[in-house]
Order: sequence, then structure tokens, then C-alpha cells
Amino acid sequence: MRTPFALALAVIAAGFGIPALVVPAAAGWREEITLFDQERLAALAESRAQGLAEVDAGASTADRAAAHAVLDPTPRPITAQDLMGTWRCRTMKLGGLAPAMVYDWFACRFRQTPGGLYFEKLTGTQRISGYADPHDGGFILLGAWTVGDERPKPYSGASPGVGTYTSSRDAAGAITGTGVGRVRIEFPYPAIESTFDVIELVR
Repeated sequence: MRTPFALALAVIAAGFGIPALVVPAAAGWREEITLFDQERLAALAESRAQGLAEVDAGASTADRAAAHAVLDPTPRPITAQDLMGTWRCRTMKLGGLAPAMVYDWFACRFRQTPGGLYFEKLTGTQRISGYADPHDGGFILLGAWTVGDERPKPYSGASPGVGTYTSSRDAAGAITGTGVGRVRIEFPYPAIESTFDVIELVR
């Protein structure tokens, strides 16, 4: 059973570039988040700025426009009901091995499950799935990446029984609305390839 826990969320909220709020006793996060991913989320604003700087320094005009179109809008509150259903989505990898890599559009979906709100990228070579928990007008996604026809993997988690500090497959992201029928999921400091990843969702 996924149970809520209390974290020092004021620092993490500051990393999202959105105002920190007073944290209630049950903050809606989940016990399995790793310290490594807490640190990544706390550095979201820094990672975003660095990724965009690398985009502006060397990416094509089209890729620069795509990255700024999804990342420049001010975050808007969004509810689980707003997220439910199927979306068109595309992944952008900013900085790192290349100034920018903007992928084709694929299908993504949010659905309600007994464990909570569940996100999954349904098509494409690289897929991601995991649970989204409410936080500060948006959501925190704890999931894992898979490749090709691999079965979906669970987030590795912070349980001592896991026996590892983290997994390169783990994905921790912040979900915010950016406009009518528009959402972004931001992933600070991915384990491989890039400085900053974002999934743009539209419908």
C-alpha cells in the first residue's frame, strides 16, 4: 500500500520555481522516493536553466523554439481530473551530449488505479510509467524508464531492502499545467545523455 510521508518540501518547492507553501502533515508524497531524487527535484530550476542555456548556445532555431514554448509559460494549477485520459506527448532532451534532441509525438495516458493516479507513455522506443502524487497545485511523478518491448518497471524506491542508492531507470518529475490542454513533466538532471528532460503533453 502506498502511504504518504512528510518531507522538507519547502526546499523542493523552491526548486520548481513556484512559491513554497506551508506543508501539511500528510503532504501527498510517497515513502519510496530516494534521497537522490529529492536532491534532483530540489535542483529543478537550476537544471532547467542550464539545459535552456545549452539549447540557446547551440540548438537549431526549431529546437530552441520548441524548448522555450514548453518551458517558458508560468506553471498553472492542474487537477487529477484535468490530467485523466490520453494525450499526444513528445520528449525533449536539453543539453548534455547534444544542445537539444526533440523527439516525435507519441501517445501518453493518465488513468486512475487502486494505487493512485498512473502515468504511462504508451508508444515509442523509450517509455516511462509511474504514479503521480499531488503537490502544490501540480503533481510529482515517480516512475521508471523502459526501452522497446520491456515490461513496465516500478520506481526502485528508497526502501532499505532495495539495497541500492538509486537506479538509472528511475525518473522523478514535476507535472504542471501550462495552458488549456497543455501540460509539461520536467525531469531535472537525468541519469544519462542530457542536462534536463521535459515531456510536453497536448490535446
